[in-house]
Formats: sequence, structure tokens, C-alpha cells
Amino acid sequence: MDRNAHAGELGAFLKARRMEITPSDVGLPDTGTRRRVRGLRREEVALLASISTDYYTRLEQGRRTASPQVLDRIAQILRLDDDEREYLVELAGKDALRPRRQTAQKVHPQLRRLLDDLVTVPAVVLGRRMDILAWNPLAAALVTDFSKIPEKQRNYVRLVFVDPAVRALYPDWETVAHTAVSQLRMEAARTPQDQRLAALVGELSVRDEHFRQWWGAHHVAVRGMGTKVFRHPVAGDLTLDWDTLTCATDPDQQLVTWTAEPGSPSHDGLRFLASWSVDDAGTETDAGADARTGKTS
Repeated sequence: MDRNAHAGELGAFLKARRMEITPSDVGLPDTGTRRRVRGLRREEVALLASISTDYYTRLEQGRRTASPQVLDRIAQILRLDDDEREYLVELAGKDALRPRRQTAQKVHPQLRRLLDDLVTVPAVVLGRRMDILAWNPLAAALVTDFSKIPEKQRNYVRLVFVDPAVRALYPDWETVAHTAVSQLRMEAARTPQDQRLAALVGELSVRDEHFRQWWGAHHVAVRGMGTKVFRHPVAGDLTLDWDTLTCATDPDQQLVTWTAEPGSPSHDGLRFLASWSVDDAGTETDAGADARTGKTS
């Protein structure tokens, strides 16, 4: 996604959001005339934001920037949530349009040590574009053996859509996959020059109709916390809470953990899986162990 594409995404995002708002939602009278498109018109957004239609049109076309005050008014009119507001600022901000030089990512040493100490908690470190930089044995037991996946294909979103075994882990796959796409949209706003991300989007758009549809809907989400249900072939059904911890010295790296309520069947299932993974680890090769600290660009 180059600079022009990044500017175009701003317009596509605003258009997608205003199409979800009806005139009655924002207190505009129903004139009774038939509307050619659903949602608010550009001139209606401009009226409510107290700016000219030409100003808003050029903003939606990516031909001008907007002040924080104008962006805030537009966000209120379009009823953007906190994640969508952050995405709007990323797209419209001058810093977001500035090319960023990206060096190869390698898991932060302190995160690596933390991963090794999390014996009963599955955890992975996600990098840019949601690449999987590192993981602990329990995460491999829960999700998949990441060491067997080529380094450049070790991406969480890609696994959710392409790997049948990972896809089968989630009974509510559509919700999990849609959230992953929304989170990837936020990544695209932060790194508009990322050619590997653009290639990933292109690949998944061709391979999967769901991805293509959800990417085109321009929904966004920030990785924070939530709950996922797993249907694991060894541990059975698990309901796990996931949390995200951002590395203070490298915000492009995030530790994601899965935990269960103590005393719950899912907690017992995780403990069983931990024991099973320890027994299974005896067959892990040195190459597989080294891969858990792999780097990616």
C-alpha cells in the first residue's frame, strides 16, 4: 500500500462508514425523495461537520488533510468507535503518510525470556502485519507447530484463512477471521508502505471470498483482549481469554497470551495440554527449537 493507496483508503473508509448511517440517525429530516445510494450523502456529512462540501469531497478523495477538530466532528457524525477513530487519525495524519524504513524484526530478548517462563500459559509474539515472531511450546500445542511453517508464511491471519487445521480450531471461525481482518486493516494504516502486507492482502483476497468481502468492508479493530473458543483435537473444547501486552521498547511487537478461569474445565484442559506438550517435546528437533526465536522482515 503506497502513499496514494493510503490516501485512497481514507476515502474508502469514510464512504463505507457514511453508508452505514441514515439521515434519521443524525437528526436530518426525511425529504421523501428516493436516494440513489444508501447512507449519508457527502454534502450531508459536510453540513453536519460545518465544512464545505468541496472540503469534505477533497478529504474523501485524499486530496487534502484535515485538522484534529474536523476529524473529531466527522468521527462523531459517523459514530466511529474508539478503534475506528484511531484508524481515521492514522489514515489522515501527516505522520501516517511518511514512509517508514523497516528493518528485519527479531523477537525482543525480554519477550523471549518471558515466553520461556510461561510454562502453563500459551503465548506468541506478534510483529508487523501480525507475523508470528516467536512462541512457546504450549502455543504450538494449542494452535499449530509454527516451526514447520516457512518463516515468510508464519502469519496469524494467513493461518486463520489458509491452514485447514487452524481453521478447524475455531467453532465460530467467521467471527475470529473477521476480527483478524479488522486488526490487519489497522496494521495497514500504520505501515502504508509495507509491500509484504500488500502482498498478503492480495494473496488472501484471491484465495478466500470471505477475506475479500471483509477487507472491502473497511472495518477496523485494535488488538486488546477478548475470548475465543477452541475445539482442540487433544484437549477438547476450551474457552480462553486472550490478552495483548505491547513491548515498551518496540511497539511493533506484542505478546499475546491465552488463559482460562482457574478451576474451570478449560483451565484443566490447558494443564492437560501443557503436560501433553512436555511429553511431546521430547521429539522436537534442535532446528524446531531454534525456529521459535526466528526473525522476519
